[in-house]
Amino acid sequence: MIENDTVRLLRECDAGVRMGIASIGDVLDNVHAESLRQLLTDSRDEHERLGRTIDEALQRYRDEGKSPPAIAKGMSWIKTNVMLAFDGSDQTVADLMTDGCDMGVKSLSRYLNQYAAADEESKDIAKKLIRIEEQLAVDLRDYL
Repeated sequence: MIENDTVRLLRECDAGVRMGIASIGDVLDNVHAESLRQLLTDSRDEHERLGRTIDEALQRYRDEGKSPPAIAKGMSWIKTNVMLAFDGSDQTVADLMTDGCDMGVKSLSRYLNQYAAADEESKDIAKKLIRIEEQLAVDLRDYL
């Protein structure tokens, strides 16, 4: 049971990291303020570093990880592009990213509870990803 929950939690973290990286990539070209661009770039880099840690953990279990669900990724892309087409301001970028962070925190917290038998390393990875998302949401408040 521990191994199953561990792999499942790591897969969800993998999907979350990939979704975060993709979402940041979707909005970066629309950012005007250099400080916001730097905040998002730093967060993307942090997501990528954690993604490598997740990949290493998954490799130990001979698992390839999980991509974000296509429907979630597609809906996010549509929402982002529609909103930015109407208002390409930094405020809109911050609003979109804050919503994404909130959804990520909610989902990851649910998975952390659902896969309670996961090993401590995997739980720590999930908690770190939650903290990254929470901090980004706080940092984005200056742009709302």
